Amino acid sequence: MQYIANTKEFHIAEPTVVSIGKFDGLHCGHKKLVAEMMNYRVQGRKAAMFTFSTPPGTLVKGKVQNVIMTNREREQLLEDAGLDYLVEYPFDEEVRTMEPEKFVSDILVGKMNAQIIVTGPDCRFGYKAAGDRALLEALAPKYGYRYIVVEKAKDTDYKIISSTYVRDLLADGQILKANKLLGYRYYITGVVEHGNAIGHRKLYPTANLVPAPEKHLPKFGVYVSRVTVDGKAYAGLSNVGKKPTIEGDNPAGVETYLYDFDGNLYGKEIKVELLDFVRPEMKFSSIEELKAQLDYDVKMCRELYDEFLQNVL
Repeated sequence: MQYIANTKEFHIAEPTVVSIGKFDGLHCGHKKLVAEMMNYRVQGRKAAMFTFSTPPGTLVKGKVQNVIMTNREREQLLEDAGLDYLVEYPFDEEVRTMEPEKFVSDILVGKMNAQIIVTGPDCRFGYKAAGDRALLEALAPKYGYRYIVVEKAKDTDYKIISSTYVRDLLADGQILKANKLLGYRYYITGVVEHGNAIGHRKLYPTANLVPAPEKHLPKFGVYVSRVTVDGKAYAGLSNVGKKPTIEGDNPAGVETYLYDFDGNLYGKEIKVELLDFVRPEMKFSSIEELKAQLDYDVKMCRELYDEFLQNVL
């Protein structure tokens, strides 16, 4: 897959089938769009996805907009899905105030070389989000592309699958359902950093990750996890949160104890997939009380992981 980011100076030579959107999380609804795109990836057409870069701490309506996956994580999943191009276009004042038809003519047709455009029914684009499905349909004869609308995917309760829905599930600790809607296990990637070493000295040795600032974290607490290191998977227990029992103002992070691992993880990039929610983050009166709870958590998480190994993984 060719990854084009942080530039406006490009032109895709081959005719493309293009989809536009944020694609945060690349959940099952997005995958329905991708599957439709792939149906038209014939006769020399390339599958191309257009989105905007998501810088850390992006403000949306005055609030920091966190994302289910980082740009890098999204890039990897789209490459695995078989796309030919991913364009992360810079979002600046020129783009913000661009009239919808100019966006279609100059970017989708001009730069992306769109022969077919595929979107959901609620797509919006251009200045003040004035561009929509009706405009794409109306402009198709003028600019010579075919326009296809893919209806929204729904879960078993007939609720529309959306990134907001998934984020709400994660915030509520409903990791099993969130993973089902994502179509993969929610994960956090990063390089293992040195922590306060309390785990190594008094509790359990853990791999410490500081997630990207834009990463949407799930409900703080203990999770059954699956950790990939150097291409090999290990059972794990992960705590997502701020370690309230440990003194000081601790940043939100992910601490993971790996079962059956013996080695040095510092400086290595690991992938932590969350499989099941065990309990919320708690503040204990002492390190000894925390240790007693962790002894129980470690036993329970190992049992739950073994069940996953038999039934899911």
